[in-house]
Amino acid sequence: MKIAILGFGTVGSGVYDIIANGDTRMRVTAIFIRPTHPATMPEMTTDLDAILNDPTIDVIVETMGGLHPAHDYILQALQHGKHVVTANKAVVAKYLPEFIAVAAQHHVQFYFEATTGGGIPWIRNLERAARIDQIDTIEGIFNGTSNYILDQMQRAHLDFDPVLLAAKDMGYAEADPIADIDGKDVVNKLKISAALAYNMAPPRDVPTFGIRNVSKADIDFFASQHQVLRLIGKSKRDGDHYSMVVEPRLYSETALAANTFENFNLIRLHGQTIGDLQFYGQGAGKYPTANAIVQDLYDILENAPHLDRSFDQPLHFDANLNVTDYVLRADPMTFAMFNDRETEIVNDRLVIKQIPTGDMHKLMRGVLAIDADAFMAAIGDSELAAKDVLHQQDQEVIG
Repeated sequence: MKIAILGFGTVGSGVYDIIANGDTRMRVTAIFIRPTHPATMPEMTTDLDAILNDPTIDVIVETMGGLHPAHDYILQALQHGKHVVTANKAVVAKYLPEFIAVAAQHHVQFYFEATTGGGIPWIRNLERAARIDQIDTIEGIFNGTSNYILDQMQRAHLDFDPVLLAAKDMGYAEADPIADIDGKDVVNKLKISAALAYNMAPPRDVPTFGIRNVSKADIDFFASQHQVLRLIGKSKRDGDHYSMVVEPRLYSETALAANTFENFNLIRLHGQTIGDLQFYGQGAGKYPTANAIVQDLYDILENAPHLDRSFDQPLHFDANLNVTDYVLRADPMTFAMFNDRETEIVNDRLVIKQIPTGDMHKLMRGVLAIDADAFMAAIGDSELAAKDVLHQQDQEVIG
């Protein structure tokens, strides 16, 4: 099987290394680079048309990232009868139904294991579960960069900025880390996962709040309550309604999420007959992500089809499907926004009881308009101890 790689950055070069040192049935014969990139290998070319029109090339691996020109390049490859494997979560989250439809029209495969969970075989196992079960919950730590930052802030007692700088130095964070710290990366991965689980096209907008505003004082306060903060993506289905949210969430210090350290991911699904399945592993990095791409290449080589999805399930998005408690650190003058809710004050922070997720995110936008540094976190609804500890602390303060 002859392969062309589009883009030769961290992931693309990792794919090349694995193939060059692995199965002789696979061979990279072309590497597409931009005109500004020096051609340092004989396989490198700036001529995309030559790759598309080469009848000997079976598969195109897209590792360029971003929406454009990746969207056009993927479509052209599929239309030229080439299988496509990609790690590009942004373009897949936006155009997945289109890619699948075009691939089917041209009798080729479009695979994207590496978009979600890095080296964790998440997509493949989600597909296997969805063949049998109705999946009703997807939840987890989908982003290694944010997890590394929160973990180091807690265990090494560091401030946000130096940990973010260290994450960049270690290659976990991009030069522009907005997608990681603001939750956009998790949104894309959650959209892809939910589309497969529920067989529907995901919504355009997902309630999202990242970790940009978290402070060492916040982390220290949560630790004093025996709580650990993680950035979580969660989707829930109930009948013909479903929800999606990305937000910081507190877990008891004994929870699995709280003990997922460094840049690791922990993702779970729940199905009606299989129950809970949890997947843990390297969520990013050169070789874990490249490994997932090569796994897809093996599936193409060995004619192992993936789950067939039409993405036409008529489900309704409901941002308020989940109801939980939140803790808010903000200018006290914003607390009046929650006067119609049951609340408690704990160490100058407001705990809002049983508020729908969509409502909380809307109110938080108002809070940020007054206090741009405000921070909120959901209190893990699967960990009842989280609520108990905060309630106990409140009683101690009042007493």
